[in-house]
Amino acid sequence: MALRRAASLLLRPRLRAPVPIPTPKTPNPLLLPPRRHFSQLPPPPVPASAAAAAAAVAEEAEEAFEAAKGTKDLLAAFSRLEAVMPPSDKRLALACIKLGQHLEASGAADPSRVLALALRSLGILEATPNSATSTTASHSDAVSLAMALHLAGSASFDLSRFHDALSFLTRSLRLVSPLLPSSSSAAAASGDDDAQGFDVRPVAHAVRLQLANVKTALGRREEALADMRACLDLKESILPPGSRELGAAYRDLAEAYSTVLDFKEALPLCEKALELHQSTLGKNSVEVAHDRRLLGVIYTGLEQHEQALQQNEMSQKVMKSWGVAGDELLHAEIDAANIKIALGKCDEAVTVLRNVSKQVEKDSEIRALVFISMAKALANQEKAGDTKRCLEIACDILEKKELAAPDKVAEAYVEVSSLYEMVNEFDKAISLLKRSLGMLERIPQAQHMEGNVAARIGWLLLLTGKVSEAVPYLEDAVERMKDSFGPKHYGVGYVYNNLGAAYMEIGRPQSAAQMFALAKEVMDVSLGPHHSDTIEACQSLANAYNAMGSYALAMEFQKRVVDSWRNHGPSARDELKEAIRLYEQIKIKALSCLSPENSAIALPEPLEKEDQKLPYWPPAVVLVHLLLPRQ
Repeated sequence: MALRRAASLLLRPRLRAPVPIPTPKTPNPLLLPPRRHFSQLPPPPVPASAAAAAAAVAEEAEEAFEAAKGTKDLLAAFSRLEAVMPPSDKRLALACIKLGQHLEASGAADPSRVLALALRSLGILEATPNSATSTTASHSDAVSLAMALHLAGSASFDLSRFHDALSFLTRSLRLVSPLLPSSSSAAAASGDDDAQGFDVRPVAHAVRLQLANVKTALGRREEALADMRACLDLKESILPPGSRELGAAYRDLAEAYSTVLDFKEALPLCEKALELHQSTLGKNSVEVAHDRRLLGVIYTGLEQHEQALQQNEMSQKVMKSWGVAGDELLHAEIDAANIKIALGKCDEAVTVLRNVSKQVEKDSEIRALVFISMAKALANQEKAGDTKRCLEIACDILEKKELAAPDKVAEAYVEVSSLYEMVNEFDKAISLLKRSLGMLERIPQAQHMEGNVAARIGWLLLLTGKVSEAVPYLEDAVERMKDSFGPKHYGVGYVYNNLGAAYMEIGRPQSAAQMFALAKEVMDVSLGPHHSDTIEACQSLANAYNAMGSYALAMEFQKRVVDSWRNHGPSARDELKEAIRLYEQIKIKALSCLSPENSAIALPEPLEKEDQKLPYWPPAVVLVHLLLPRQ
């Protein structure tokens, strides 16, 4: 809407009334030179009255287009406008933008038609002598071109041409960024008469928001979050304090952080949304209910299950008081059941789920989710037979929904596979994950999930001894997850660790050492050097160097493991004993390899004497769950 208002503002006629030109007196034909019939003369100039009439017709068509509201009226007015204006007229370019924005917002035309209008506008604006690409460009020229690029990017996104969309939108952002109020260049351009009273921030917001959508579709979630954060900053500068729309923006960004499992960043944003909505709409508003439900999800991710259940119950109470029924309330009840399962209240969770199942249709998607949660409760109670029966019912329902909702079904298959793992049905779990991955690869907006699923398949294949099959999945997962979450995300570190384990199993210790080194580097940044998983990555690296016969390096990293576990205090006594035992083992190997002439080489003294020796654990790599780190 803001962009359509901007287009209207730029489209407003800037023409002044034509300056009257005095009509020349008719010359005396007797004084004219003799006509030379053999010489071709240039065509006579258009009479001033004709030029004025043409300008009046164009101005009238422009005003009619500006006044048109509905799709039919806009299309008719546009046809008249392009019939009376030169094809290179800047006003026609602005009209293309306005019509394209209307067709896109109303869904009244195919995205390809919107793209054609955007490209036509771009062609006119870029051919204008004072276009935004020149040094003499005005404020409004830059804004007009940025809006045309945004429209082209948006239409390309709707056509799933994501790389084209990214190119258009990046150019658009490059144009509007210097014009924002915080920019020094904006102050220099503030005196531009064409741009007086025009606020470029809504245009910048629209560009940033669409960039976030495109980058999400390309799987570049971290970059998309940066654009969403910039969107929020722009909204904070545009909207008045206490705006309901600003509260929704806080919640949207919190939800985006939750999607990438960054619950610590999500929590303060969701709390801001809740505070704002409570102060402006009251404690029992529907917006507050939405905020509290998301808070429940965030607290669950932070493993603060009591607070999660409290927020969920308050959200349900508000929704019921407003008469909000249907899928939204049922999903909230399923969320509550899952929280109860996490709290160990499985019987209560089953009661809630049975009540929900009575309110839904037999083959509905919600019923499938009910049986998935029911299976989770039963699996926690170690009722394997009942768990499998619930999962079979859920899969039968999901299979019927694959064409209608492939993204939701693929995500549900991932959860079902994790429950099959819990009851040791690994082949079934792997089969469902492969099915999910095949579906996700056909959904452009789901690239961020592909890496997670591929990593999960590789981990299960490795766990079940199918190492040669696991390696390509893990190698693929590393690249996909780096693209989606950035190279320093802790999930990438776990995949590196598992890939190192696979290389160790197939006798490639050098490749394994490279992967373990990368895993440790990522975990040092994302989890911290003293996190238990970071220490285990260091242990794996020591094991790899030990297997290679590089005992000096193996001892160096094993000593780091010992020091790290010692810093954990009494709670890590057993881990410290084992780390010291492995250090002594490596030292013995190093001594046995010394030749007589090198026997004077000094090795470090024993780190600590332990009276009790633990059973020997071979220096194998402990496989780690892909996503959630152990605390």
